Amino acid sequence: MKRFTGSTALALAGIASVATGTATAAAPRDPAPIVSEGTTPRTRTVLAEGWQFNFVGDAGPEAHTPKPENWKPVSVPHTWNRVGYYLSDPQTHVNSAESVNKTQGVGWYHLSFTPAADGAGKRAFLEFDAASRSAEVWLNGVRLGEHRNPFGRFRLDATDAIRFGQPNALYVKVDNTQPRLGNSTADVLPMTGDFFVRGGLYRPVSLVLANPVHVDLRDSGGPGIYAATRSADAASATIDLVTRLKNDSGTAQTVTMDVQLLDDTGKAVATWRHSGPVATDAATEIKGVLTVPNPRLWNGTADPYLHTLRVELRSPDGALLDTLDQRFGIRTMRLDPNEGFILNGKRVPLVGVGIHQDNEATDWAMTEQDVAETIDIVRDMGANTIRLAHYQHGQPIHDLADRYGLVLWDEIGLVTAWTNAKDQVETPEGIRANARLQLRDLIKQNYNHASVAVWGIANEVDFGPGRPDFLGRPPEVIADPLPLLKDLYGQAKAADPLRPVVLAQCCEERGMRDVPAVADTVDAAGANRYYGWYYGKPHELAAHLDALRAKRPNQPLSISEIGAGGAPNMHSDNPLGGPIDSAGRVQPEAFFSWYHEQSWKVLKDRRDLWGVWLWNGFDFGTTVRREGDAQDINTKGVVSYDRKIRKDAFYFYRANWSNKPTVHITGRRYIDRAYPVTDVRVYSNATATSLHVNGRALPQLTDCPDRICVWRDVRLKPGTNRIEARGAFPSGPITDRVEWTLADSAARSFRIDSGTIVAGRADQRFGSDNFFVGGAAGTADTPGGRGRQPVLVDIAATDRRDIVATFRSGTDFRYRVPVAKGRYRVTLSFVEPREAKGARVFGVNANGTPVLDGYDIHTRAGALLTATRETFPITVTGDTLDLHFVAQRGEAIVSAIEIEPVTD
Repeated sequence: MKRFTGSTALALAGIASVATGTATAAAPRDPAPIVSEGTTPRTRTVLAEGWQFNFVGDAGPEAHTPKPENWKPVSVPHTWNRVGYYLSDPQTHVNSAESVNKTQGVGWYHLSFTPAADGAGKRAFLEFDAASRSAEVWLNGVRLGEHRNPFGRFRLDATDAIRFGQPNALYVKVDNTQPRLGNSTADVLPMTGDFFVRGGLYRPVSLVLANPVHVDLRDSGGPGIYAATRSADAASATIDLVTRLKNDSGTAQTVTMDVQLLDDTGKAVATWRHSGPVATDAATEIKGVLTVPNPRLWNGTADPYLHTLRVELRSPDGALLDTLDQRFGIRTMRLDPNEGFILNGKRVPLVGVGIHQDNEATDWAMTEQDVAETIDIVRDMGANTIRLAHYQHGQPIHDLADRYGLVLWDEIGLVTAWTNAKDQVETPEGIRANARLQLRDLIKQNYNHASVAVWGIANEVDFGPGRPDFLGRPPEVIADPLPLLKDLYGQAKAADPLRPVVLAQCCEERGMRDVPAVADTVDAAGANRYYGWYYGKPHELAAHLDALRAKRPNQPLSISEIGAGGAPNMHSDNPLGGPIDSAGRVQPEAFFSWYHEQSWKVLKDRRDLWGVWLWNGFDFGTTVRREGDAQDINTKGVVSYDRKIRKDAFYFYRANWSNKPTVHITGRRYIDRAYPVTDVRVYSNATATSLHVNGRALPQLTDCPDRICVWRDVRLKPGTNRIEARGAFPSGPITDRVEWTLADSAARSFRIDSGTIVAGRADQRFGSDNFFVGGAAGTADTPGGRGRQPVLVDIAATDRRDIVATFRSGTDFRYRVPVAKGRYRVTLSFVEPREAKGARVFGVNANGTPVLDGYDIHTRAGALLTATRETFPITVTGDTLDLHFVAQRGEAIVSAIEIEPVTD
């Protein structure tokens, strides 16, 4: 340890004088006594209240001189950042444009505390479950040390600085400056990513006291005892033990160490004893073996049985020096290239979600209750696995995963980039060392968790020159990630030979140039794939996976990300009615549901995948997205950022993944309907599902494919429509109800905004493109690039620009509109977006009767991008109006269709 010198000492002396003065109301509060928890030789006191926070900002010379007037009281966990807000119904949300805080830089924390006097003679450690991005710690003017991993626990020895029975002044400087070459965090991963690295003491801080001889508290934030199931079956299990003992007494000591494995009644099912000397200074590492007869295994969600691994250290006279309990599950895991994930010798299909560590209310400073709510939602969905992306998550979620049998993918913060200069061809040693630090922390701190199946060493470091602009333009020279990955692989295998080392790759076999084959560096790979969202069609994923499997037939493969954006307050009448805007605002929930339905068709029967993780379990905060109904939120979650809305797709997966009786009517938030006829879709895992509309029973459906029950062309009445779906289950019926409304003006009319997935605004209510057969959607506007808005063209002779700017076109397409019998006035709106006069000529038939022939929009309107309308009467004698568009030269086209009843 070293004491403050120079400007740092003066700056903190100034802070201390302000903190104890009487003139500044916002100064740190007087010391308050704290009460230690626990009666064992080792005690832990959580330091949650009484903190003061002071944001400095830029990590320049002033970083050590926080302004006295800026101190404000906070509790820990704490982050000063708030990221992401929804644009719709802002009154129901915590975050808004005015309340978010995306500032980065240096912040100071101060705490005055008085530990009990009876702690004298103990070794004292300050334990930080995480501090972002980097942290330096001073206690009573003594610099205890620093840590440069934003996601891992660290402990600092405070024994020589702490004052028992007296006030103590604790100062912590944290810095979440965005890494740039030469700045304060230049070597702290992640360099970039589709998430925002918040600042603060966002996980708990504790004071830990232990006897001079103890299980090592300085082993990379780990527990100091490490257990691994070498083998297990019904007859016997063998567990390898490694224990690190630390002797800070100054003289060699002889100790007896007893290790017991206790069942859930407290009975010892296996024991092991070691006696011997423990030298001073360096930790003494002791290895042992537990043999468990007839073990009860940790068996995932089917039976997540946990034992307690207890270690007791005693002196020669029998005095208890230290004791430590660890939850431990006996299990074996492996990945098979053909059969997927194998738990205790049996195949278990892994299906689940990736998640980040934030929510709208608390951001990164999530409480244990917030984490428990997250796990409860994931379990309710039927998931049995979670990918903890894209960095190390805290202990609470690991503990809950152990308890509930959820299989975890853990990973470090190596995301997208591993250099920070435009001409670097090798990973700088600082970044390489930081990756090693994060991996060491990850493995040490989570080694004993039964739930952890794999160690992830990287995410999407294979973009090459195709890296998206929104993640920062690629460097001029693309560095080779393979040397760093091979280094990390070797480190992981040395630390834990049993668990596979994995990574998630984005780009191999996708036709991109200069994509490094990063999957060659690990035991198993995950593919982040977005067919049907950023590129291609959902069904094309099948052939792509086949190509990856053929390339590495002996390497296990998984889907580590798959998803789309979905705004639950944005609605569509047909998810195929127009192009989706994967980089912009048009992202209706109906498409989100359709995308997941189609993707699951590809994945559900693939035995060769060792896991499927949706991206994402929850909407999450980022600063590179302006999409859907949100700002700085990635809307790919099946649950909203505030945890209040479980999108329809959540229930699709629950119906497919879970045995929980599930009946869910989709489109429930699309209340004010545009059309008097609609399909009703219900996600149901009942053997039989019935539907009632306004009290009228529709035919019952049984064993619906993929748990999707669909009633076609259901008619709504003006006013309120009550929709009720009921599933038959052995435990009794389950019913879901929604209410949709239909305006009188829409009760018999159909106003179709052709070529769009979300209807534009106009003087009258239009629905999005629907009832079409064939053709392709298009627009006269110029789509924007990723994160940029489209360029809107001016269209003459109309006050419905948004309606007529989109269109459906093709050589032969039709609209089969389910109108009732009667007489109608049909109005077709046209705009010629680009063709010269005579280049586009077509006809239109209505129920077989020609209503337009040799029609040339450009000639009729007199100019490009000029709207024109054609109106004609039609009598419908059946239950469908068939509008048939047939090209005579070029392609037929239509921008809007209005069908209105004619009354006498």
